[in-house]
Amino acid sequence: MTEPAVRPARPADLPAVAGLRWRWVAERDGLPEGERAGFVREFAAWARENAETHRCLVVARGDEVLGMAFLAITARVPTPPAFSRATGDVQSVYVVPEARDSGLGGLLIDATLRLAADLGLERVTVHSSSRAVPAYERHGFARSPHLLQADVSEPGAWRVRSSRPRTARR
Repeated sequence: MTEPAVRPARPADLPAVAGLRWRWVAERDGLPEGERAGFVREFAAWARENAETHRCLVVARGDEVLGMAFLAITARVPTPPAFSRATGDVQSVYVVPEARDSGLGGLLIDATLRLAADLGLERVTVHSSSRAVPAYERHGFARSPHLLQADVSEPGAWRVRSSRPRTARR
């Protein structure tokens, strides 16, 4: 039997990658099967259109895609010593349930970090499920006290609660 290997996704892999994304969300949220074909078609088109900013890697055994990972690349504001700057964000790492806990997720993480290094990215972040945090930590990720996030999905959720400056109590 052929050993699984990580490689860049090929155009022919994109329907399988879309199917993995559908399967992942369906596992978590129970999506209806009736909409799957349209999602697969639209997702594959999206992946082709965004291939420069969202690099897709797959772990496959022959032609069978067992997992995926995306590296989203974001340009950063230039500085005098470094005009061309970019960072990455690991997104949508998924391995089919029947192949989990066999090291395939780690292979995807390592390959994604190698790709980031090859592209000269300054840093790579990931927003992980609690189940996957130990895997990311084993593969070089560390918690950052300076990485913050704001939920902007609710109008005004990020606004300061008071317009008056805080003063120290005596």
